[in-house]
Amino acid sequence: MAAVKDSIKILENIALTDDVFSMWLDASTIAKKAIPGQFVNLFSKDHSMMLPRPISICEIDKLGGRIRLVFRVVGKGTKEFSLLKRGDSIEVMGPLGNGFSIEGKKALIIGGGIGIPPLLQLSKDFAGEKHIVLGYRDTTFMEEDFRAYGNVYISTEDGSRGVKGNVVNAIEENNLDADIIYACGPTPMLKGLQQYAKEHNIKAQLSLEERMACGVGACLGCVCKSRSVDDHSMVNNKRVCKEGPVFYGDEVEL
Repeated sequence: MAAVKDSIKILENIALTDDVFSMWLDASTIAKKAIPGQFVNLFSKDHSMMLPRPISICEIDKLGGRIRLVFRVVGKGTKEFSLLKRGDSIEVMGPLGNGFSIEGKKALIIGGGIGIPPLLQLSKDFAGEKHIVLGYRDTTFMEEDFRAYGNVYISTEDGSRGVKGNVVNAIEENNLDADIIYACGPTPMLKGLQQYAKEHNIKAQLSLEERMACGVGACLGCVCKSRSVDDHSMVNNKRVCKEGPVFYGDEVEL
């Protein structure tokens, strides 16, 4: 279904950490269409920032007509969004991209850093057995949100919480297994999980993080290397914003 662009009211915008914010939007049209793993484009009111900022959808409340975004402040655009208050409006386009396909009976749902929020709605929707692995550098967030939907395992780079190391260390230390891996996070993490899935003969769906410009597949600014030839560009590329951000692990080269 086609994405829509509209001025949308903010219902809530709160800080989860010093630089991570949770925003609920009154977005009934987007909520009706959205699936886990998709994203929206947010537009700044500062016209010197022409390009929108892509933000993954964290939760989808179809009955209430709301969506939740959780984002990290990394520049001028996201700083502006963090300062918005209840009742303010923002230009939003979405839903965009291809999300997760729910399959399998036993899942490993794995998020790293700001790749954690897009997995919350998936954790809610996946009806089978699930183990949820959340990887952080140090400060944790959204841990309790996930505990309502499955067993949660934590890894931190500094060892302050959970297993010291990365998400693969947490999987191995807790002897976790599954027939499907869902993951979102930084490329080094996804590359490690891609290899882990291959070695253990597990199907994997990976949500790639990539800088985006248009967000609708027109500019080819967010291509990744693919194993097959893309019908649009006629080379071994896939557009993360259009064909992705979710790909099967054997579709892309990281």
